[in-house]
Formats: sequence, C-alpha cells, structure tokens
Amino acid sequence: MSVSMSCPWNRASTSLLTLLLMVGPMYPASANDSLDTLDTLQVHGFLSQALVITDENNFFGPSSQDGGSLQFTEIGANVSLRPHRNVLLAAQVLSRRAGGELSDMRPKLDHGVVDYQAFADSTTRLGTQIGRFKNPFGFYNQTRDIAFTRPSILLPQSIYFDRTRSLGLAADGMAIYGEKRLPVGTFRAQIGAGKPQVGDDVARALMLDSRPGELDSDTSFIGQLLYEHGGGRFTAALSAADVNATFQSHQAAWDGGKLRFQPWILSLQYDEERWSLTAEYALRHISLSDFALPGVNFDTTGESWYLQYTRRFHRDWQWLLRYDVLVNDRDDRSGRRFEASGAGPAHSRFARDLTLGLRWYVHPRLLLATEYHYVEGTGWLPSQDNPDSDTQKYWNMLLFQASWRF
Repeated sequence: MSVSMSCPWNRASTSLLTLLLMVGPMYPASANDSLDTLDTLQVHGFLSQALVITDENNFFGPSSQDGGSLQFTEIGANVSLRPHRNVLLAAQVLSRRAGGELSDMRPKLDHGVVDYQAFADSTTRLGTQIGRFKNPFGFYNQTRDIAFTRPSILLPQSIYFDRTRSLGLAADGMAIYGEKRLPVGTFRAQIGAGKPQVGDDVARALMLDSRPGELDSDTSFIGQLLYEHGGGRFTAALSAADVNATFQSHQAAWDGGKLRFQPWILSLQYDEERWSLTAEYALRHISLSDFALPGVNFDTTGESWYLQYTRRFHRDWQWLLRYDVLVNDRDDRSGRRFEASGAGPAHSRFARDLTLGLRWYVHPRLLLATEYHYVEGTGWLPSQDNPDSDTQKYWNMLLFQASWRF
C-alpha cells in the first residue's frame, strides 16, 4: 500500500509505533526474550462514519439542512507492546470530527500509558499507569470512542457529554489500580491524579470562549470502585472526581477565575444471555468562582440519569430502548428562573431523550447501526452547532452509522 508521508495521520501513527519499539529494549532481555517481546506487539484500528438528520436544531454539523450532516467521523489506531511480563505499553491515536471545522480531524493522542503490574496472583492484582490514562468514569467512558464497545451510536448524553467531551475523557498523570477476587464476587478499584484535557468545547459550554484568556487544567483527581458478581451478571460501580481548571487572562477583571467540577456517578447493570438492563445516576456539582466581573460566577448542582434496555436477537442483531434525563440545575429544573434572568431559553437547562436503536453485526469487523431520538429540551445540545441560540424545545433526530475495525 502506498502512503503519503505528508499525511498527519501517517506521521502520528509512525511516531507512536516507533516510540513503543524503542522503549522495549530498555529492559534487559536475551535474544529469545526479544523475539517474545515482538510477538506481543498488537496493532488495531477502527473507522466510523455517521449521518445525522434532525428536523429542528443542529447536532454534529448542519443536521437540519440539506438532508443531514456527515460531520461525525471517528478514525483510530491503537498499539500495545509488552517488553516485560509485568510491563505493558499501550497507546491510541484518534482523529475525530463531531461538527465543527475540518481541522478537528487532526490526529491526537487519545491515551498513552506505561502500565506496570507490581503484583499478581490467582486472586489479587495491583498495578499503576503513568501517562495519559482514560478516566474511570461510569461504565463506558474508557471505551467511548470505539463504536463496537458502545451500546448505541450516541452514549447517554446526560452523563457522557459530547458537548464537553474533553473534560471527562482522559488525564495526564498517574493512576493506581487493583483487583481482588473473593467468593462473593470481584472488586476492582482505580484512583488517578493528573491534569485533565480541557479543550475549547469546555470554554464554549461555560461561555468563556469569547473572553480574553484561556482555560488551563489544574491537578485533579478521579476514582472508581466496581463490584462484579456472578461472572458479570450483576455489576455495580461508584465513580467520583474533583476536576479543577483556571481561566488565565491579561485583563485584571478576568484573571484568577476558577472552574471546579465534582461529579458522583452510581452505575448498575444486570446482564443475561439475551438482554441487559443498565441504569446510571449522577450528581454534578459545577462552579465558576473568583471572577471580578458580575454575572460570571455561579455554583450549581445538576442531576442526570438514564434507564436502558438492550435485547440481543438472532445471532447478529441487537435493539435498544433508553430514556435519558438531564437537569442542569436541581434548584431550577424547568429553567424558568434562568429564562427570567435573560440568560437564555428555559429549555436549554434540561433534556429528556427517548431513544430507540438497532445494530447489525454484519461481520466481526463490520457494524451497521441506526437510532431514533425524540428529545424535549436542549440541555446537551452542542453550542457550536447552534451559535445563534435560536433552538426549539421539541426535536427529533435520526442517525445512521457504519463502523469497521481491524
């Protein structure tokens, strides 16, 4: 296959693979051990393309115009290598566009870690990850970018926000994990500290993107405790985080502003051979503070939850039914006080989404999916797709997606 060396994807993938191959020889090994190390090398990738059609409002591009939007594309490549039986090197490069500009497709390091397993036996496992690690957030955050590992084209937007995706996705730092198998079930825990990825999407959602300055991440913390019973038949997890960032500006009136985001998520799932029932509930405390200008600081607690039923039928088909609820402020659930203040429409403060989805695994490497959303409210609607704020309270969305992996 002929490739162009000027392509940013080729440069990113080549550099990542070269880095992992160079790190391997740092560990003393015999000739046979080196051969075994190369045998552990795994390279995988995926490509997903979606069509998004809405009757009102826009989602991931001009979806309400000209037959819909094709601006939802995900391309990824991941590689792993085990230079020592206790050490794993793993990384993934992701090129993603979800509305916005074509430049958003520039490949980025999604995650990249050195994973050292300090202790392992038949019942216990302890280890640490250093680098850019995926945040253990709910059931789906660590695998949210791969269509085959999601239950639907879109994850429940009340918890897995695409509007502010960068904030919860990954952090640069260190995480410690452990697992203990007992007769009553398996317990897993992970605690991490580092700096989260705070992108333009977060500043835009907080209405800071037009202000003179930048939002920079500070040291933050995240953790998850998970319990699994009956070989995965029942799973429960509790996730919590303390995410911090600072808005820096050369103008004294704006300098020193702080962002703090503290979510708690309870996750439950019951899984049978042919069907699964999943529910997650979140409390989200978020605040902006220390800004000198009036009307910028706020302190609110939001609430999110969804109930999801999936049914597998025949051998390669699955359908899904989900009800997803988002409230941005528990003290103003309807958004009426928000609208009365002149800040925006009431329906921008909540969203209720009824989703019906269908997936067909045409081949182990090929997935076709479609889903329909009936939505009341625009609480998770991306502002970049609707810059004039002229949105409708009730709207419908239809998505089609084709995904391939290797």
